[in-house]
Amino acid sequence: MAIASFAESGADLQLTGITKRFPGFTAIEDLELTIPAGSFFALLGPSGCGKTTTLRLVAGLEEPTEGKILIGGKDVTETKPYQRPVNTVFQSYALFPHMTILENVAFGLKRRRIGDAVAKAHEALKLVELDHLASRRPAQLSGGQQQRVALARAIVNRPALLLLDEPLGALDLKLRRQMQLELKTIQTEVGLTFLHVTHDQEEAMTMADTVAVMNKGRIEQLGAPEELYELPRTAFVANFLGQSNLFTGDVVASGPDHIRVDVAGVSIVVPRIRSRRHAGEVAIGVRPEKVTLLTEAPATVTGRNVLGPGRVTDVSFSGVSTQYLVEVPHVGELVVFAQNMVFGPVVNVGAEVWLSWNVEHGFGLDDEPGTVPRFVADDSTESIAVQRRIALEEELEQA
Repeated sequence: MAIASFAESGADLQLTGITKRFPGFTAIEDLELTIPAGSFFALLGPSGCGKTTTLRLVAGLEEPTEGKILIGGKDVTETKPYQRPVNTVFQSYALFPHMTILENVAFGLKRRRIGDAVAKAHEALKLVELDHLASRRPAQLSGGQQQRVALARAIVNRPALLLLDEPLGALDLKLRRQMQLELKTIQTEVGLTFLHVTHDQEEAMTMADTVAVMNKGRIEQLGAPEELYELPRTAFVANFLGQSNLFTGDVVASGPDHIRVDVAGVSIVVPRIRSRRHAGEVAIGVRPEKVTLLTEAPATVTGRNVLGPGRVTDVSFSGVSTQYLVEVPHVGELVVFAQNMVFGPVVNVGAEVWLSWNVEHGFGLDDEPGTVPRFVADDSTESIAVQRRIALEEELEQA
């Protein structure tokens, strides 16, 4: 259901050498980022990583300490927020409770004395399939419907760039997943450039064409969701975007196709093309769902890695799959996800097991030798980020 008047393409966004310092800390450091026009881009990271500050810089509500911001090739670094071709959709919706849905969507157009404001508002409501509720007030709508109204209010202004600031965080799980698909569909139909800021890994991977994982003011890795998940470059990305079993060891053999790593006396093979380092001490890993639990020691098979024996220390049922924690001597605790094909767990706590996975499913990281940092959320700036988000909403309402 594409609507012609909204079929204008968005503009590309370029952040060049962006650094933002606050008293006592640096929120963003030398950030280089290009978002192509018409794409759905997700900036993913924990609280305090700098993603909300990045959004405020793009919106014009913070000034960079260094660097430039270009939208559609135009330098807007010193341009006022209301002069930028940008609109923002918040988690809190920020709808006017005393106005009807139609009046909410048309409000900005009328303030700027744009012709056919009501007709344009109806078109935007049709796009989000809520025009039949135009006469209702926000309190009469569900959370998902209010979020779609907030989206219509942003789209009706036809911004070149739409900023989504944790827009689905207040919704329940089922509705959030439904809205993820709807937002992606709307973005495709409208053709705007979407910059989605979130800490929700599943949300980013479901909706975005490209995901940038941000950590402590820097982008650790950028690429398609599948690429980031299958080939994480750092331990932070491997553990923030899903879960990973990570090991360190010395490369004992390096061939044209594979490297062989000694992990606590066991030889683990990783494809050379999937490894960032090929000599010395390296960090390697495999995703939990790629690992198979075996109750007997398997025969040596080319193309399979094996660790064990180990002891099952915990079993957690989650519906679609069961999570097993396995303690392997001299290696540590490993996680295995097994799809639930039968009733009840395959093995119970205390069982002796071996773990096996296809060589082609392993990956090697780019972290410095000897360091395999586990993900730890840095919430030192979380309260500052929350305060700024509230200020952002207030400033944009007044603009």
